[in-house]
Amino acid sequence: MFSLDEQSRMVEKMVRQWCETKLAPRIPALEAGAEPPFPLMKDMARTFGLAAMAEAAVRKRIGKLRAAEAEGKPLEDGGGLGGAMGGDPMMMAVFIKELSRVSPGFAMGWGVSMGLAGGAILQKGTAAQVERWALPLVTLEKIGAWCLTEPGAGSDACGSMTTTARPRGEDPAAGYVLSGSKTFITNGPHADVFVVYARIDRGEPREQQGVATFVVERGMPGFTTGAPFKKMGMRDSPTSEIFFDEVTLGAEHLLGGRERGRAGRADTKESLGNERSGIPAMAWGIIERCYDQSVAYVRERRQFGRPIGAFQAVQLKIADLYLKLKTVENVVYRTAWMQTQRVSDPAFVNASKAQCSQLAVEAALLVVQLHGGYGYMEEYGIEKLARDAKLLELGAGTTDINLLSAARSLIGDEALGT
Repeated sequence: MFSLDEQSRMVEKMVRQWCETKLAPRIPALEAGAEPPFPLMKDMARTFGLAAMAEAAVRKRIGKLRAAEAEGKPLEDGGGLGGAMGGDPMMMAVFIKELSRVSPGFAMGWGVSMGLAGGAILQKGTAAQVERWALPLVTLEKIGAWCLTEPGAGSDACGSMTTTARPRGEDPAAGYVLSGSKTFITNGPHADVFVVYARIDRGEPREQQGVATFVVERGMPGFTTGAPFKKMGMRDSPTSEIFFDEVTLGAEHLLGGRERGRAGRADTKESLGNERSGIPAMAWGIIERCYDQSVAYVRERRQFGRPIGAFQAVQLKIADLYLKLKTVENVVYRTAWMQTQRVSDPAFVNASKAQCSQLAVEAALLVVQLHGGYGYMEEYGIEKLARDAKLLELGAGTTDINLLSAARSLIGDEALGT
């Protein structure tokens, strides 16, 4: 599969038209923080019937979960949001790509709410939790946030984690008390539902403490969110700190309904893998627009009596952009194939996330250079892509961490002595 089918092409065309008519005119207000992006996300969901597809898929999973719970057996199908896009992972990639051509920050906010927060609950939650929290997230009735990073815990997210959940007693039904903070939380200033990772603290040494996932709702006593950060890029994606001051959580807020000990750290890695799998589609959108806009520009822009596309130095840059575009495009196709076939390849996910992020940054900077002074001006939208692309090298693990994770998968923990 190296090209979109007819249905995906049709969706691509419709989403691009929506982005150009609905999203693009709102970019100045979104970047200035004058309005949040979430009403537009809900408009998009209504326009393309995403809410109805997602609801049907989630209700089907709720039925499976209830049947499995009645039999006392775990549900092993893995969950996921494939049904929300007609069961086609490539359809989700097309949406992310088209949104990222205009606003990578908008794409990220939507992906975090629906894919990360909603997806985590959908995959790991009980039937009651999926119905209560995942359903309104994937239908965009509510907005979600996924909360892992802390001021002192970035690349070493679990090892340096200081946010703790203290059991209120020996009986798990008594619930927990959540304390700590998270930072760089996408959708933080406005989200309704927060998926939060915390260490279970019963007083044992830190290295023996497991990590668990909790669902926190806005308005709970002791839970507050900070003001939106001022950022280099992705300014149309509201981001903030969040704080937990002795937040009391009932047992129903523990995702999955039980502690998983140190295995809970694997859930964190799985969610990070899902996040990293979506980055190439964002890079695809950024690079595709860079390429399209540059080809048009070098055909029209004239210097020394001819189009600048006639100069070999410019031609080499266009060829470089094309190669970057096709490299990332092929990664997205393979990622979609892996998701369809349920193939797990952590090394590929981590390495391709690193490579696609780098290519997006390189492409955006190259296009600014090609456009000269025009590329530096806001009205062309190119400098925004350069600012926004940089976050792809930082979020969901830095490039170095992604590559090291890929290497560890390839070499093996046993050979590394870990």
